[in-house]
Amino acid sequence: MGYTAVKGGLDAILAAEALISAGDGRLNAAQVGRGARLLIDQVMGEGGLYAPELAALAIAQAEGDPIEAAFLLRAYRSTLPRIGYTLPSDGRRMRVLRRISSTFKDIPGGQVLGRTRDYTQRLLDVDGRFAAKARAAAPPATAIGGEGWPVFPSVVDALREEGLVRQTTDDPTEPADITRDALRFPAPRSARLQALARGETGFMVAIGYSAQRGLGAAHPTIAELRSGELPLQIRHPLTHDPVVLGAVSLVEVEMINHTAGGVGGATIVGGEGESSERFDLGYGLAFGRNERKAIAMSIIDASMNIPSNSGPAADEEFVLSHCDALESSGFVEHLKLPHYVTFQSALDRVRFRRLAQLSAERGTRNAE
Repeated sequence: MGYTAVKGGLDAILAAEALISAGDGRLNAAQVGRGARLLIDQVMGEGGLYAPELAALAIAQAEGDPIEAAFLLRAYRSTLPRIGYTLPSDGRRMRVLRRISSTFKDIPGGQVLGRTRDYTQRLLDVDGRFAAKARAAAPPATAIGGEGWPVFPSVVDALREEGLVRQTTDDPTEPADITRDALRFPAPRSARLQALARGETGFMVAIGYSAQRGLGAAHPTIAELRSGELPLQIRHPLTHDPVVLGAVSLVEVEMINHTAGGVGGATIVGGEGESSERFDLGYGLAFGRNERKAIAMSIIDASMNIPSNSGPAADEEFVLSHCDALESSGFVEHLKLPHYVTFQSALDRVRFRRLAQLSAERGTRNAE
């Protein structure tokens, strides 16, 4: 802070940094990469950069602080050149490792539980006994992959065929890029989704939870949650044909809301003397296996899509202005920095008013 007049301040700062860098048995990037998979996914999403090895390095450098690690990752991202754009990717092309639906028991292609803790007991496995017992009791895993990688149809597509959810349309407008252009409200949906995709997981879960508790019109059910590897394509610079550049690990959620309004809780759609019901749909996407965030994102997206909806989750400006972990934590933590001048000014004003009040009270007593 430029107004701080403290001798020896730089020496103190350097000494504080040296204490952080001192060898104290911290984990290194390789150890984080092997044992903190879900934390890496969270940091990549909030940092806005898909780079597992760099995210592991950031986590190790930040001593496990996910927001500080996301800050490091996003700062590094700002130094990278932008050399091109991938083509639009369809989640139906994902190499699925996990796929569930809470809307239907039987879905085309079947439910694939995959690797999950959803059904485990929340007991602290102090001696590793529970894990060993689970491994011994587990049936042989069925391998999927290679040339015969299964293609799963979308659950929502079945509802679209019945006209129960809105049909998808190609948007000719260029998607927003909030890393280059500041958010303006009302924001297009592409900007909303991009901001939510980089949003802080805990904040988004809390806001999504508020909608579930009745603060707004939202009663969501997961139509489909799928996670796996999504291939990305670019245009070949010479042939201009689509070529696969690689794949990213993602979790995608399509959420159905069924208490928005109208008969049965769905939105009433009218036109040319006809009326019908449609369910509102929300969408969430997160790097890796951050399912909690993707689910919360889909709830918030659905809440913002419901006409005349209210509540915190439907307040676009409130949510998008506060979901960014770097913005919010930076403004909160800057309170640790010197505020001597501003506080002294406030202190002087309070003292002056207090002295004036005491003087007036003495004058009143003397007059009596």
